[in-house]
Amino acid sequence: MPDTVTPRQAQGWLASGRAVLIDVREPHEFSAAHIPYALSAPLAGVAAMLKDMDLPADRKIVFQCQKGGRGGQACAAVGAVAPGGQPVFNLEGGIDAWAAEGLPVVGVSPAPGVSIFRQVQIVVGLLVAVGVIAGFLISPAGFVVAGLFGAALATAGITGWCGLALLLNRVPWNRP
Repeated sequence: MPDTVTPRQAQGWLASGRAVLIDVREPHEFSAAHIPYALSAPLAGVAAMLKDMDLPADRKIVFQCQKGGRGGQACAAVGAVAPGGQPVFNLEGGIDAWAAEGLPVVGVSPAPGVSIFRQVQIVVGLLVAVGVIAGFLISPAGFVVAGLFGAALATAGITGWCGLALLLNRVPWNRP
């Protein structure tokens, strides 16, 4: 389990220059709202990007996401110590906890009415349900289709990469 830091502790570190904050959410999430001075490095490429960032060795690295899950994954991907020797931490509760503490958040563009992750859950849930119904009423192949969509959703959860989310980012109602 990665080391964690509370929003107030992280704010103190950032204000004193003892830490660097890296937001591991997707670019559309970052543009909708982010913590001031956060760097954007989406989870899928954070380990590689961190090697190229040339961050000061005397600063802690704090990973942040929406609620803390992806920040923890970033810590696990990097390890307890970053490539430059900096200790890494996960911001407890992510930007949601940060905002709940009344700490500043920069909003650049409005977020979609329904988050991309909820849209993915809705689409895949409906596709699985249709596959199961088709399996009972039409052909057992419907069960295979439902299983494939379930496996794709599990893979997205494990890897942090979701092709459907990338497609949904491009539809008109999700563009700022």
